Amino acid sequence: MGIPMDAAALLGLFLETLLYGVFFTLYWFTLFILLKKTGIQRQLLLPVATLLLCIATAHLIIDFIRALEAFVFKVDTAGASDYYSNFASPLFVASTALCVTQTILADAIVVWRCYVLNDRKLLVAIPFCIILLASVGTGYYGVGSLSRARLLSNVPLADYGCIATFDALTMGLSVTSTSLNAWRIYRTRCFMPEGFAAFLPVFVVVIESGALYSTSILMLLLTFFIGSNGQYTMLDIVTPIVGITFCLIILQVHFGVGRNLLAEKPTEARGNHEPLSRAKCTGELEHGNNECAHCRGTGDRSI
Repeated sequence: MGIPMDAAALLGLFLETLLYGVFFTLYWFTLFILLKKTGIQRQLLLPVATLLLCIATAHLIIDFIRALEAFVFKVDTAGASDYYSNFASPLFVASTALCVTQTILADAIVVWRCYVLNDRKLLVAIPFCIILLASVGTGYYGVGSLSRARLLSNVPLADYGCIATFDALTMGLSVTSTSLNAWRIYRTRCFMPEGFAAFLPVFVVVIESGALYSTSILMLLLTFFIGSNGQYTMLDIVTPIVGITFCLIILQVHFGVGRNLLAEKPTEARGNHEPLSRAKCTGELEHGNNECAHCRGTGDRSI
């Protein structure tokens, strides 16, 4: 098994606390930005960011309570490893359910972004929605099956398959949607005179955000398959990583990460320098409209 159960839980709590601090800081930056915006950016993105923070906070509080019970309050009646191995504990069930909820919410955000970026085509949305519904079913079924098993050794093989299916669906959804979004951006901007540099800023945002989340899910899936207790460490840190990824997308787009590359590469096409404002900006790609505040010259980049 490698790392003991109590050590994995303690390491997960430590890393989760660090990542929660990062998420909490990014949330406040995101909050100040979204409060200045109007429309769907404020009505949808702000409640989602707040919900992600609430779930991450509740998950961290539960993990702290579990650590206190394992290492302080119940250390004489049951060892820390035995305490963390009790899957029927209400606190474990609540913690795992919050993690699954946070993951499903992240998947829903990914599906929504992919739907908007691809001109709100149902042909794109329907397959992803089916995968999302399958992820919801397998995720919550896995939580229930673990709570009935009580001990790790009592988990049936079929329930292991259900948990692996949930992780695989989540990672597949993230990788597929990120690839589709990147391809959509490439096809939209590849014929512009600026060439590769024109779509590079948005392309970087999409790839980096998808890579961060997908990598964490991949690590969770790998630790699960090799039977390492490190999977419980990954379960703890996935929750704040979801919020970090969501906030980073908003902040990167707002501050125009990567746009300095455009300023460093003058355009020679047509004998002049075509302004960036003439290109499709991120807000146009995200919302599917033909004009956004940035394109009007206000400098406000949509999310």
